Amino acid sequence: MWIVAHRKALFIFTALMVAAAVGAVAVFGLKFGIDFTGGMLIEVAYEGERPSADRVELRLTQADIGGFSLRATDDAGYLLRTKPLAEEKVAAVLDALRMGGAAQMEVVRRTHVGPTIGEELRRKALVAIAVVVVIIVLFVAFAFRDVAASKEGEKKQKEHAPHRHGVSSFTYGLIAIAALLHDIIIPVGVYAALGYFWGAEADVLFVMALLAILGYSVNDTIVVFDRVRELLRLNAARGVHAPFAEVVGKALDASLARSVNTSFTTLLTLAALIVWGAEVTRYFAVTLMAGVIAGTYSSLVLAPTLLIAAYERGKKKKA
Repeated sequence: MWIVAHRKALFIFTALMVAAAVGAVAVFGLKFGIDFTGGMLIEVAYEGERPSADRVELRLTQADIGGFSLRATDDAGYLLRTKPLAEEKVAAVLDALRMGGAAQMEVVRRTHVGPTIGEELRRKALVAIAVVVVIIVLFVAFAFRDVAASKEGEKKQKEHAPHRHGVSSFTYGLIAIAALLHDIIIPVGVYAALGYFWGAEADVLFVMALLAILGYSVNDTIVVFDRVRELLRLNAARGVHAPFAEVVGKALDASLARSVNTSFTTLLTLAALIVWGAEVTRYFAVTLMAGVIAGTYSSLVLAPTLLIAAYERGKKKKA
């Protein structure tokens, strides 16, 4: 398969993508929302026609409240995020949202998130991601503990080769994690750019998107790994000793259509959510879309080529 044949060039392309994502995070940084930094959230709904965002933003700027984020909601209203404000400033904000009394509105929600709670949420989010990663490593290592060959096939194989044809189950787990890191770094880099150019804030939905990407991506990677395992078992049982790169290429051929079709239908759903979904879930959907694309790439390109590289390296050590 061409992926296997051009794996060195694809390694370079992958490295460039990861470097670009890391560079975006380093240069732009992540713009954390009040979920993590603390602040105030005010949601209002208007009776009748909603004032234009430009007019509302002008009023809020004149209120001198510092930085803020204003997003439209589906209920003919706005969602305003600001830093913590004193009561007199809150009154000025509400007056600005009412356009000085020209618009009738109702305060749907008014919430204050302290910095202590925000710091705790940030810590819990990192712990959740770390726990998921550890569980995935253990699961993959356990699921692929017999990946090289069955006992009967291994006996036949040893008659012709001094080593087992494949890599250890722990190596499969490490490669899965390397692919997952790629799948997390890419959407984080995309989100950093979104935050810099369009004001996207990293909030709880952003963390949920990353966790969803981890689950989606590892499932796709395991499908490819499982095809490799099946082919190795079949070759070992038959006493066939095909090159490992050829085995991985055949596994990719068998998995390619399924992975691409699944990802394509998922992307169609996410595209619909971006175009017609609520404003508050738009960046969530964009993050998921970036993660699905990165996950499909890593499952079909990065993980299999790393598997071949690990096998060839192990073979050289045994030689």
